[in-house]
Amino acid sequence: MAGDLELGLVLGYWFAQPPVGVPELVRTAEDLGFDSIWSAEAYGSDCFTPLAWYGSQTRTIRLGTGICQMAARTPVATAMSALTLDHLTEGRFILGLGASGPQVVEGWYGQPYPKPLARTREYVEIVRRVLERKDPLDFQGRHHQVPNLGAGTMGLGKPLKSITHPRRADLPIYLAAEGPKNVALAAEIADGWLPIFLSPTLDEHYRACLAEGFARPGARRTADDFEIPNLVNVVIDDDVERAADLVRMSLGFYIGGMGAREVNFHADVFSRMGYGDVVEEIQDLFLDGRKDEAIKRVPLALVEDVALVGPEAKIREELDGKWRQTAMTTMLVSGTPDDLRRINRLVRG
Repeated sequence: MAGDLELGLVLGYWFAQPPVGVPELVRTAEDLGFDSIWSAEAYGSDCFTPLAWYGSQTRTIRLGTGICQMAARTPVATAMSALTLDHLTEGRFILGLGASGPQVVEGWYGQPYPKPLARTREYVEIVRRVLERKDPLDFQGRHHQVPNLGAGTMGLGKPLKSITHPRRADLPIYLAAEGPKNVALAAEIADGWLPIFLSPTLDEHYRACLAEGFARPGARRTADDFEIPNLVNVVIDDDVERAADLVRMSLGFYIGGMGAREVNFHADVFSRMGYGDVVEEIQDLFLDGRKDEAIKRVPLALVEDVALVGPEAKIREELDGKWRQTAMTTMLVSGTPDDLRRINRLVRG
């Protein structure tokens, strides 16, 4: 987790229509020397296709899924997409994986959600075995069986090995995680961690979680060679409140709408920061259909805990005074091409 702070471009996932202007954004990011671009998925567009499309127009920048939802594909299907993209991009692909939440996993993919840590551990192990291509794949876990010879099958499945030789057996796998146990798991079995809403306020907490994972027997990495790309919304505006309003909308949605009242991992993050009362209020308003009110309830202090908003001088002071001291190794940003240029100057001087 040492070294200069890198920059990455977040493409996110599509909303009602495909986004416009992405080719120019990608070109700008690569021209500025950004380390990576990241594509996401929720319950609409997928995360692999945009990287294949835009990746064909780049030469140096790395391409990551941030994130590929594990419930969307079997582990083998994910490994197939990963090895294919890694060949097409000449070794520039990063596989970012995440468990998502029960509303999406059970409501959209029709898969069970319980035991997400155990499922993740098995999933990553199967992907790695496919990429290593040492032996025909035979994995009989609690949650995944390959080949599947159980009840309801024809009993004819046999262990297979990928026809295509993967370009890299050690293709990097990053895990998205929010809870303490999941963060520790990422440090144990992955090559990087994809947080959401990492904050300088919780940096000590997260470092302790990561240290627990690094200390486990067989851990793949150490703190010195582990990557932590983290999204930081950067809104440059002389009016701090106006800048914060552009972040409040997203935060209100994640706190109030991305999860059930009983289970919302995003809301839990902000509760750990000390915003438990306001989080509960935002959830109640959002789930009662009063979304505009919920968004307005997001306090400026909460916005400033996870984002950089305001005049350039304020952003530079907070970046140098707080954010550079966190475990984050790559700051993931979004915006227009001009925004990327301004952010690049702020981060790299």
